[in-house]
Amino acid sequence: MRAAHVQTGSLGGSDVADLWETLGRIGRELYEGASAASELVPRIGRPSDRVQIVPYRGYGTASEVRVIARVIEEESIAAAARTDSAWRNLVHSVKRMESDEVPGALVRVSVGGATMNAATDVEGYIDARVFVDGSLPADIGWHEVSLDLLAEPRGRGKGVRAAAHVLVPTASARFGVISDIDDTIVRTDVRNLLRMARSVLLTNAHTRLPFPGVAAFYRALRAGGSGADANPIFYVSQSPWNLYDVLSEYLTIQGIPQGPILLRDWGRSDRTTISGGRGTHKRIAIHDILERYPHLPFILIGDSGQEDPEIYREVVERFPQRVVAIYIRNVTPDPLRATAIAALAAEVEKAGSALILADDTMAAARHAAEHGWIQAATLAGIGAERAHDEAEARREGEAEEAPTVEVGTEDAGPR
Repeated sequence: MRAAHVQTGSLGGSDVADLWETLGRIGRELYEGASAASELVPRIGRPSDRVQIVPYRGYGTASEVRVIARVIEEESIAAAARTDSAWRNLVHSVKRMESDEVPGALVRVSVGGATMNAATDVEGYIDARVFVDGSLPADIGWHEVSLDLLAEPRGRGKGVRAAAHVLVPTASARFGVISDIDDTIVRTDVRNLLRMARSVLLTNAHTRLPFPGVAAFYRALRAGGSGADANPIFYVSQSPWNLYDVLSEYLTIQGIPQGPILLRDWGRSDRTTISGGRGTHKRIAIHDILERYPHLPFILIGDSGQEDPEIYREVVERFPQRVVAIYIRNVTPDPLRATAIAALAAEVEKAGSALILADDTMAAARHAAEHGWIQAATLAGIGAERAHDEAEARREGEAEEAPTVEVGTEDAGPR
């Protein structure tokens, strides 16, 4: 495995945010154009008589948990299947992007022995900090949260309920993992708008392929050096919350450990709790996680295509001795980017950590095993899964070296 390099022509956080918004417009235009010529698809955006609570996985400690959810009008998106057509996937993608939020709704949040009421903001979100005072069992990682819709401006939603879950790391955890999603665990190719559009709009959680061996590597990181550490994994991305269900289902299908998924709001509000503002969402989310678990060291995983190396370098500076290693998947062949990452790696090393630019999953996994973060015995399984994934990718006409549209998972590993 080689050390590190960085590229100059990569997209920054603001550029990626612009790309997502452009992608949303493309999807809507494609859908509206096709719908105008055909009456086969019901019109999107019509008022719904029903509302729903969309729960997201949160996280916290024995004293306080963060609960995130959204109240929106129902969109009637059917369950995805591997046999779904590109058109069906496009219809569902646009429905997600055209979500109709319900601001001013009142939701009762109950977890452990604590209950509080939270009102949705202008985009329909609640981001509640609930003080649980140690009422959650200490030996259980995931805890259920009850969400009850008490009222909403148009008088709909009587009896609407949902269950969210929050992660409280157990005492067995030895470190935490914070991972990017796009071109890290999901092959999205955000550097190419057309490929990204095909990947996001025309596929679903069943038809996107992982980077070879990623799922096994992440499972090994969760299990840790003992094989039973239950290390928490957090996923932080510039992708919009509208894609949450797809990403969560993708993790399940691929056998990648579930964890809180923190995405970005691309709506009209400039909240700091949910979106953090354009270009700063990742930094704020990562800082909140590290501040919430001051006793845990962390491994950061990302890719070279965006600004992950730069953001992670800043995290190392702000939180000395908290980041044991940074793993960056090399998805940009540009030698200038490699040179830039090498410079960042030198700065990270001076700060007492390590930044590793990994060409594939096995390079990162071997490095992690050398330092005791995963069991050496898991390397064979990671290699076998990598071979299987590569064969699957060949059958789908994809090449690992040239990340195209489908899903991508990146891995990284500690020093």
